[in-house]
Amino acid sequence: MNQSFDYIIVGAGSAGCVLANRLSADPDISVLLVEAGPSDNSLFIRMPAAFTYAISRSRFDWGYRSEPEEYANAKRFPIPRGRVLGGSSSVNAMSFVRGQRQDFDGWAQNGLPGWSWDDCLPYFRKMETFSGGADSWRGGEGPLHVRAPEASGPLYQAFLQAAEQAGHALHDNTNGAQQEGFQRHGPDHP
Repeated sequence: MNQSFDYIIVGAGSAGCVLANRLSADPDISVLLVEAGPSDNSLFIRMPAAFTYAISRSRFDWGYRSEPEEYANAKRFPIPRGRVLGGSSSVNAMSFVRGQRQDFDGWAQNGLPGWSWDDCLPYFRKMETFSGGADSWRGGEGPLHVRAPEASGPLYQAFLQAAEQAGHALHDNTNGAQQEGFQRHGPDHP
């Protein structure tokens, strides 16, 4: 069988799936979405507390490690990256984190025009439907449904109080204007 495609997308993580969905909405465009890993239909992925199992098994994780860290006795740390449908979103305890503004701005400053935070933010917003509603940081009509869970137990509240007493900022939105600090409602979930 000899097939050709207009687009080939490598990686069926959140971004790859959204891109494939958007492109294939046009019936005149053919899209091939390629994922090296298995289905995400596993208890170790569906249960957020089991994420340590998922990120320590080659079935679900690529097994990347950092370069030797100078200030940690040359230790190489694991860098979990999903090798499964859903990509890293499937193996990170269902947390949804876009990345730091400084990283995007640094890419743009180092020769990648169009990759600044301000360039990418409209696409982040366009890809999601946020449970807290759309605003200048979050989307309201995208194919990726993201919810902010309520973390209201007494232990969680004590943890937040301790973080605040230690001088850390508390935020309502991990993917908002400021990521450094602690989120009052727990991490977002796809």
